[in-house]
Amino acid sequence: MTASSSGNGARFSGQQDAQQPNTEPESEERLDNLWLARELFRLGGIRFGEFTVGRTVNSPVYVDLRVMVGSPSTLRYAGRLIQQEASAEQLRRKPTFDPFDIVAGVPYGGLHLATAYSLATNVPMVYARQRTPEQAVTTGASDEDDGVPGSAVGATIQGSFTPGMRVLVIDDLITTGSSLVETVQLLSAAGLRVRDAVVLVDREQGGSERMKELGVRLHSILKLPIMLNLYMSSGMIDEETYRRSIAYLEANRRRRG
Repeated sequence: MTASSSGNGARFSGQQDAQQPNTEPESEERLDNLWLARELFRLGGIRFGEFTVGRTVNSPVYVDLRVMVGSPSTLRYAGRLIQQEASAEQLRRKPTFDPFDIVAGVPYGGLHLATAYSLATNVPMVYARQRTPEQAVTTGASDEDDGVPGSAVGATIQGSFTPGMRVLVIDDLITTGSSLVETVQLLSAAGLRVRDAVVLVDREQGGSERMKELGVRLHSILKLPIMLNLYMSSGMIDEETYRRSIAYLEANRRRRG
C-alpha cells in the first residue's frame, strides 16, 4: 500500500543519525518496548507530514513498519518482544492470553513478524489469503483426487494445520482493524480457533473495539500515542507536531467510536 504525502519533508533531531544503529539491549531479563519505539523512528518507520493510506486520510503521522525487513536485528527483537508479551500474559494468575498451537501472519505487513516469531520459538506458522483466478493452482485433476491443498480460487490457508487448532494472529499495525478482521474470519472459516491477536503498533483508532466484537483479545506491543509522547519528551519531535498528531488520533477515534 502506498502512502501519499504532502509534508514538507522536515527532519527532526532524532532522524539526523538514522545511519547510526542503536545498540540492541543485551539484557535477556526484560526486553524494552520503548527501545523498539526509538529504533523504529531511527529507521524512518515513523514519519510526519500529511499522509493518505487507504481509509486513513490526511494523517499527520505515518507508520511504516516494513522498514524492519532491512534491519534483521530490529526484526528479531520485535519477534522476541511478541514472545515476551505472550509468555507474560499466559503466566498471570488470571491469564489474558490463551495457549496456541500455531501463529498466523496477516498479509502482508504481519508476515515478516510472524516469521521472526516462528523462527525464534519453533512455533509453526500459517497465513490466510484470497486467491484470484490468475493465482489458482491447477494440476489437470480435481483437488479431491490429487490432494493438492488450497489451490482453488477464493480463500485458502498456506501452511500445515488441522481444524480445531488454536491460532495466535500477528500483524504489524492496526488502525481500524479491517485486515485483522478479514484474516480472523478466513481462519475461523477453515476451522481454526482464534482468541488472541498481537500487533506491534496500535494507532488506537477503533481496531481494538472491532476485534472485541469478534471475540478476539488484542494485545499491542506499542501504542502510537505513547510513542509520540516518548518522541516529544526526548526532543525527537517538537510540541506542535506532537499536538497535531494526537489531535488527529483522538478525532478519528471519536468518529469511529
